[in-house]
Amino acid sequence: MNIGLFGGTFDPIHLGHLALARAARERCKLSRILFVPANVPPHKQLQPLSDFAHRYAMIALATSQEKDFVPSLLEGPQAESPTEHPRKAPAAKPNFTIDTVRRLKQSLKKLDRLFLLTGMDAFKDIAKWHEVEALFRECEFLVASRPGFSLADVANALPASLRPRQEVTHPFRKQPATGDLVLTGVTIHLLDKVYQPISSTAVREAAAAGKSLARFVDPAVGEYIRKIGLYKGS
Repeated sequence: MNIGLFGGTFDPIHLGHLALARAARERCKLSRILFVPANVPPHKQLQPLSDFAHRYAMIALATSQEKDFVPSLLEGPQAESPTEHPRKAPAAKPNFTIDTVRRLKQSLKKLDRLFLLTGMDAFKDIAKWHEVEALFRECEFLVASRPGFSLADVANALPASLRPRQEVTHPFRKQPATGDLVLTGVTIHLLDKVYQPISSTAVREAAAAGKSLARFVDPAVGEYIRKIGLYKGS
């Protein structure tokens, strides 16, 4: 069975996320895609986020009509263990993707294949991810390409230990980021014609300004944002 794992802040989940997931499902015949909102995103710890419960609820609403799309609590808030000073509970630990992948794989069968879904904007910083070499060994990547990125850009984004020599990647600097990139210890499937110029930031700004969210998010998500009054103070 082919399983997809799609992590992120999802603040909120938008139509671009859903387009990526549908394209990934078609490309690699995914039987199930887990949408995993992070409680504490490692790269956005200083950025204010909506409560985890709201972000999870919006994922549930956006995926309710897709039986293969599953909201997941893999990176949800963990119950704190008792301490000598209950008023000073330890801060929640960052949700590193490698830890999530390892935890998920404990419940999968040996023949199951795990695919990690992400966008090009996140992938270009992949070398900075925690234990990234191990992450490439644990799963295959499904990356939504976007205009302006070449196959060489994808290869050069890899950590130094996995990056091909420059003379190898140089001929691909003008080749669009499409197809598959298979190297020793790395398998990347590139999804072209998926990119949509939508960002969660744009959704929050539109919501704060009282504008329609119809072109950004699923109708049920837009209604949830309106009823709860999310992002009004953004």
